[in-house]
Amino acid sequence: MLPQLGLPIAEADTLRSPVAKPPRPVDVRAIHVSGYQREARDFYATPSWVTEALLNHVQFRGPIWEPCCGDGAMSSVLAAHRYGVVSTDIAERGFGRSGVDFLACRTVPDGCRSIVTNPPYGDSGSHQGQSRSSAAMMGFLRHALKLTASTEGQLALLVRLQWIAGKRVAQVMSAAPFAAVIVLTHRIRWFDMGERTNHAQHHHAWVVFDHAHPSGQPPAMLFA
Repeated sequence: MLPQLGLPIAEADTLRSPVAKPPRPVDVRAIHVSGYQREARDFYATPSWVTEALLNHVQFRGPIWEPCCGDGAMSSVLAAHRYGVVSTDIAERGFGRSGVDFLACRTVPDGCRSIVTNPPYGDSGSHQGQSRSSAAMMGFLRHALKLTASTEGQLALLVRLQWIAGKRVAQVMSAAPFAAVIVLTHRIRWFDMGERTNHAQHHHAWVVFDHAHPSGQPPAMLFA
């Protein structure tokens, strides 16, 4: 059974004719601006190779809770690797149990010892709320660490690589049982629109925490 659940980024030279600026390349865009409408609740299914990259390096003490399961993309890969998986989401995507607000949960589902997910980044891009997305991710990380601490479990979050470099994030991660960072050497393309598909902008990484990680031992730096 699931636990108690709440419902709940000088002068001009007049002697010369102005020189026209060269046209901007079509595939160069300001960072964080994709040119596409954001999906509702920041839903983007995680390609299977991304979860496989994590499982190639980390063995989890299952069962695993996937609290942002979406359409089951990540849960399906975990299950294929013979992990028991509890799949929930705040939204209805036709997979798992919907209406479950992860941030309102006070315990993990019965039997689960690990959390593996691609958390929502909140508002991002050029629209309102960009400045709050990093703070929202920090809140997600703190809450997930608290939940997994209760089971001496593990936590793996898929994040943008540059997010790790934030000063406040680094402080939280340094104080936590930070076991590994797995850098994805290929950029994730979240959707395909044929010839209109822009190049992926961001590098991503898995950050892995383990409450059984020896105190004082630095995290492993891995690549996938």
